[in-house]
Amino acid sequence: MTTTISVINQKGGVGKTTTVINLAASLSILGQTNLVIDLDPQGNATTGFGKSNSDEEKNIYNLLIRKINLRQAIQKTNIENLDIVGSHVNLSGLEVETANDSKRAFVLKEILSDEKLGILEKYDNIFIDCPPSLSLLTIMSLVASDELLVPLQTEFFALEGITQLVKTIDRIKENLNPTLSIRGILLTMFDKRNKLSSEVDREARNYFKEKVYKTVIQRNVRLSEAPSHGMPCVVYDKSCVGSKSYFKLAEEFKKNNIVSAA
Repeated sequence: MTTTISVINQKGGVGKTTTVINLAASLSILGQTNLVIDLDPQGNATTGFGKSNSDEEKNIYNLLIRKINLRQAIQKTNIENLDIVGSHVNLSGLEVETANDSKRAFVLKEILSDEKLGILEKYDNIFIDCPPSLSLLTIMSLVASDELLVPLQTEFFALEGITQLVKTIDRIKENLNPTLSIRGILLTMFDKRNKLSSEVDREARNYFKEKVYKTVIQRNVRLSEAPSHGMPCVVYDKSCVGSKSYFKLAEEFKKNNIVSAA
């Protein structure tokens, strides 16, 4: 069964795109088959895989306005078992363009549902990289997803922001997608020299209990460098601290899936 996972946090700079790129790449290297959908108009997940975010044909915007179909939108990456539907700057105008469409929140869900037994059947996971806001694009993603993965920066105010996100998730569950669930909370940008990181870690585990992954992603300069080379860090420098953390997360993610299937 293919699982659709939104990687979401309405705050920017918390490691969403870094997580999408490196978790999907790690899982693919470990033998799973993954599709990344870049739903952020900035297109950082697209360029992070060495693809152009100004491709006028193969992009998520053209897919959402039904100019192309899913088969035409999917591109192969340089990593085996890993494909992507790239972003485009036109995506930022979609909310205004679809203002009169009462069904617009369901467009992505319909596209994915139509292909669940078709082209999407070969994927273990579909990861959606959401924009850093609670906009139409994020709601589209929440409606289309089975589960959510929430990167949480181990910094001041991190938990305050997440309570707003939890309220939004509850509203979506109530009105649009009753089966949506949080797969896991991932602590990012962890600095073991910083007392605050440890405090946020403790508070998050008290609040979300076993939903918080055991693996934490430490601050690591290689994670920031890799996208400028158009590749995930787990390919760019697989022995660095950041890459090791994402491989560890991938193992935990896979195990987590076996537990929930049981």
